[in-house]
Amino acid sequence: AGFPMSSEGDFESVRLVARSIKSCQIFALARTHALDIERAWEAVRDAENPALHVFIATSPIHMQHKLRMTPEQVLERAAQMVKRARQYTDDVEFSAEDAVRSDIDFLCRVFEAAISAGARTINVPDTVGYSIPQVWGERMKTLIERVPNSDKAIWSVHCHNDLGLAVANSLAGVKIGGARQIECTINGLGERAG
Repeated sequence: AGFPMSSEGDFESVRLVARSIKSCQIFALARTHALDIERAWEAVRDAENPALHVFIATSPIHMQHKLRMTPEQVLERAAQMVKRARQYTDDVEFSAEDAVRSDIDFLCRVFEAAISAGARTINVPDTVGYSIPQVWGERMKTLIERVPNSDKAIWSVHCHNDLGLAVANSLAGVKIGGARQIECTINGLGERAG
């Protein structure tokens, strides 16, 4: 429903959605920071079926320049914050921001740790929106095959449309890769490039 920590307006919007919508599950987005997770939970706690979606960047460029963290620190933070989110709800989704530019071996380790920590859904984002369907589908397939506990989670794709390929990539993630969930916009309404 939104990213409650980003602004007071987003927090209030998520809280209103959580209190009003009764026919579906309501997720709030949070970075892997304790305060983000607490704020996200506060926004969705009144939902009939509340859930949390936590994320951290895993590409070398994001880890070095945006997070200023080592891969080991990112791995540890991901597991810790999934566990923290599980203190509020059994339904926690984990995303590896910029997964498309992340090292596949490292990504497998992060996803394995997130599932072991209690994530029920693993989301693989094409954050920069430049994947092509065959490559994206094969990447999803590789991840699902190589993560030892992959069968304990629902695998999801989150594709941006910068090259006009978000729908094709999402479908390839399902048909080739084995994902069971697509996170998308409807009629181009939503985050950058639809």
